[in-house]
Amino acid sequence: MGKRVIITGGSGVVGRWVIQSLLSHGHQVLNLDQKPLDNEAVHTIKCDVSDAGQVFSALSSNFKLKEPLDAGPPSPPDAVIHLAGYPRPLLAPDSEIFRVNVLGFHNIIEAACKLGVRKVILASSVTVYGVTYAQGVRHFPSFPIDESLDSTPTDPYALSKLVGETVAKSLALRFGVDIYCLRIGAVIQPHEYEDLFEDYVYNAPSWAVHGWSYTDARDLGQMVNRGLEVDGLGWQVFNATNDSSTNTTPTTEFLRRLYPETPITRELDTYEAPMSNKKIRDMLGFVEEHPWRKYFTRWREGTMPDEVGMASLKDTPKWNQRRTNAEVAVGYSKLVISGIY
Repeated sequence: MGKRVIITGGSGVVGRWVIQSLLSHGHQVLNLDQKPLDNEAVHTIKCDVSDAGQVFSALSSNFKLKEPLDAGPPSPPDAVIHLAGYPRPLLAPDSEIFRVNVLGFHNIIEAACKLGVRKVILASSVTVYGVTYAQGVRHFPSFPIDESLDSTPTDPYALSKLVGETVAKSLALRFGVDIYCLRIGAVIQPHEYEDLFEDYVYNAPSWAVHGWSYTDARDLGQMVNRGLEVDGLGWQVFNATNDSSTNTTPTTEFLRRLYPETPITRELDTYEAPMSNKKIRDMLGFVEEHPWRKYFTRWREGTMPDEVGMASLKDTPKWNQRRTNAEVAVGYSKLVISGIY
């Protein structure tokens, strides 16, 4: 039976794919956003998530505009999915990014819990590991990169996501509800594979900034739906990324070549992404449906897929600094990250 689900930020690129997945699973959806959504099946209420009053009122709204409206006060939703907020640094002053994102987390979760909602799913980000928008070059302390590693963000966007996770933990304990934080990677839409993965594949060492991971937009929809279906886990954080590495060299070989002094703490599957999604597979039952090799076709003449990664490592004695962190961040910002309007 479908659920009544309120989503914030559903008019953005990520939100549109999540809504499409929710509707395909039979859920009824209400969208809270600053911008309208061109989907006749979903009503949008304009809402500023940094305003607690607006949030509380919006979460207790009717899902559809009808004449007349249903009698009596609207029932609370079965679940809330929070994607809204600034999706990266430098879209506003640092203080504004932190204010809007953190207040958004707090206002949405608090209102949902006080209205009796038992399931909240939040968009966090792999940037909490502190490498993507780092001040200077930083490295991961070990591989694989999983949820047990310390989060060490140095930019306002990633910091706001980590604070949001802490807010979620506090309120999950206070109200005894399920709150799942999805650490989303660089979100790839179906039409973007050819252009984006050409650089991933042929310039692989430069893409350490997100742990050689990505998140297919359709698979993210599945992750959200699995979160709705699996109950009783309390507060959790999950790396919401796909299974395989974004390059073609076997993962262990690739990491030992670039990071000979960085420990690898367990055996890795041949092409397993260093940004591990094992927890979301084990606990939510996520099964990847859209691996990148299914869509990428721009193999350059004279190279076979499994040879490409080795070519990118040639004459690279350790972490390749052909790009500065700032240059990589510019490339990364072209990708769609969690919560974009």
